[in-house]
Amino acid sequence: MASLHKSLLPLFLHLCLLLHMSVWAKVEVTMQESVEVYLDDSAQIPCHYSFTDNNEPSFVMIQWFVRAKTSSSRVRIFYLGGNERMADNDTEYTGRINVTSDQHGTRLTILNVQLSDQREFFCQVNGMAAGNAEGKTHLRVFAPPEPPVMEGVLTGISVTNEVPSKIASCEAQNGFPKPNITWYRNNIPLIPEAGHVNVLILFQELSGFYSLQSILEYKVAKEDKDAHFSCEVSFFVPGAIRTVESSSINITVHYPTTMVELWKDLPKGLVKEGDTVELRCQGDGNPPSPFIFNREQEPDLGLESSGDVLILSPVTRVDSGIYQCRPLDADIYSDVKGEMQLTVHYLDPAVVVPKDSEVMLKGEDLTASCNALSSLKTQTVWYKNGQQVGKGNTLHLRDATYETSGEYICEVTVPSLPALHTSGSVHIIVQGGPQMVGLEQEVQLEEAAGRMVNLSCEAQGHPLPSISWNIIGSQNWQEVVIKANEHMTHSVVSVKVTSDVSALCNASNDMGTEVKAFSIKAIPRLTSTAPFSPAEGSGVIIVVIILCLLLLAILGSVLYFLHKKGKIPCGRSGKQEISKEKTTKDDIVVEMKSNTKTEDTVLLKAVNGDKKGPNEQ
Repeated sequence: MASLHKSLLPLFLHLCLLLHMSVWAKVEVTMQESVEVYLDDSAQIPCHYSFTDNNEPSFVMIQWFVRAKTSSSRVRIFYLGGNERMADNDTEYTGRINVTSDQHGTRLTILNVQLSDQREFFCQVNGMAAGNAEGKTHLRVFAPPEPPVMEGVLTGISVTNEVPSKIASCEAQNGFPKPNITWYRNNIPLIPEAGHVNVLILFQELSGFYSLQSILEYKVAKEDKDAHFSCEVSFFVPGAIRTVESSSINITVHYPTTMVELWKDLPKGLVKEGDTVELRCQGDGNPPSPFIFNREQEPDLGLESSGDVLILSPVTRVDSGIYQCRPLDADIYSDVKGEMQLTVHYLDPAVVVPKDSEVMLKGEDLTASCNALSSLKTQTVWYKNGQQVGKGNTLHLRDATYETSGEYICEVTVPSLPALHTSGSVHIIVQGGPQMVGLEQEVQLEEAAGRMVNLSCEAQGHPLPSISWNIIGSQNWQEVVIKANEHMTHSVVSVKVTSDVSALCNASNDMGTEVKAFSIKAIPRLTSTAPFSPAEGSGVIIVVIILCLLLLAILGSVLYFLHKKGKIPCGRSGKQEISKEKTTKDDIVVEMKSNTKTEDTVLLKAVNGDKKGPNEQ
């Protein structure tokens, strides 16, 4: 190092002499005002120089200096002259810089730029007799901060707070130079405003880096419940300004209830007696307030409810009315309330006139009515035996007959609410004298003699008629069926036809008598194909006996003729022989036994002659 100083001293004196002798010469040095570079990158600081009058010296000495950290003094960091070039030792740039040069200038390269490198760098050019000059460049170092971190207040913020409340904080760490933070509401910048928007900025510098924290104080309103807040960090980079936006947050705003709505949740549609009704109340306050329910006509009487639901079960018509709900913390006479009209529809039991049963005379007219009190329009239909017989509240029965009797049912329905329906009935009794069933009042029949005939007689009336029979022309008859119901009597008699028969069916009650006549003509039986009867059987037997006697008479005549001709021996011996002979299928033996003399035996004797028996020969 001492030898280096000794060699430089003569050179230094020589330069001073040249400088003194050539004060009239001039050199121009051109440098950038500033050079911007990212932290840890390499920075290049150019230094251009030129001599006037194109008087290029043979020897040029270039030195690079840097402004000291703690003072305004300068520290040389590099020397370049002639064939010598070296970096000064024991400086903070030793080993981190490199200098290149050409005929137009020199360039300082700084490796691994640090925050401490942000200062002024000087380039000094000395052309000896040609003159000397220097320039400077301010090196600017940039370190982008970390992405912003935003945290919102977790608790709710009330709109009733008189001063702005803290709603969020935004922090950007480790940036250089110092970054800036801007607040946004729904992507619109928030400008600080006294009593409405306050922004507090906190800085922290550590190892040359800046950490910035911004706190937003804001006077919230109800509309802010749906607003989104965010922060944006802006910072310098080489040649530009960049921004990074945080994620947005939504704050919880507490505000009183200003509007309440009350509606029927169940059942859907119209309400009828016996239903379970659920009324639900909802307000626009946050947090939601519990509610109290009451009826308009009883504002001081609270109804038992569960939170925001009022259950009425089962409802009746007296539950109809205007229902109200209010926030629990609201005044009972406050306008902040919800209300609705509840109508409970009903249908009373049907009332039928006449009631239960009605007796009317045959041929009379009757008007029955059926009414049911209802909150809605009703429809009435009359039925008898399952068949519709009328519509409307009244039923007209004209010129009553026995068929008019029976039970009439009226059904009352509500078309707009089918679940509501009721019914009633009236029993009609038609009173009058007996009336035969059937169109014929006189029945004529023809039947074979000896047969049994069933005669049927059916009569209706009220009181229930009784039936009696008057039968002429047959003693053999009996009543085989007798039955009756509420409206009719039925009788059946079985009559044996021995001759022409006249039968009368008499139906009578307290109101009169009705007669039905039957006339039966007996027809003699001529063919054997008719059904067998004992009387007819005895006649057939007599005819058969007569025919047999005629055949025997003819046979006797033939035997007598043969005997006269000598063809048949006569006497005991002959008879014995005949009896001993073997009979054949052609032989005929006839034997008649009778204790009395009949017409048949006389006829046989007349045919055979007056013969004596075997003992008389």
